[in-house]
Amino acid sequence: MHKIYLTIILFLLALSGLRSQSVLGYWKTIDDVTEKPKSILEIYKDEDGLSARVVEILVEGRENALCVKCKGHRKNMPIKGMNIFDDLKKLDEYTYGEGEILDPESGKEYRVKIWIDPDKPDRLKVRGYIAFFFRTQTWRRVSP
Repeated sequence: MHKIYLTIILFLLALSGLRSQSVLGYWKTIDDVTEKPKSILEIYKDEDGLSARVVEILVEGRENALCVKCKGHRKNMPIKGMNIFDDLKKLDEYTYGEGEILDPESGKEYRVKIWIDPDKPDRLKVRGYIAFFFRTQTWRRVSP
């Protein structure tokens, strides 16, 4: 009987570990220079892949910031509520990419790849590329 209970407990723990491996949910972005929180993003799945939108800006005085350096339809639009990437495709079990990510501060877009840090499932690695140059940020999972 104890073996059955132990098996059930191990199975439930494994399921909770798999759930924590998902990139879906809320993530806190961290400034590379100051290491202070910048925003909360929600990564969600739609019919075309994964998308991410800004749900909260954490920098005091920037809560209602506009994307003044953006081009096209995003020019002078509020950053809060804006999608910073859309339609990312699953590349392997834990990695998504084949899309672009917007940096609302510079208005520039970069090719992007995201994946869960295998050693810390509450950390999301976000890598932006220009040609063979890249920069990787680490976002932290937060509760909604």
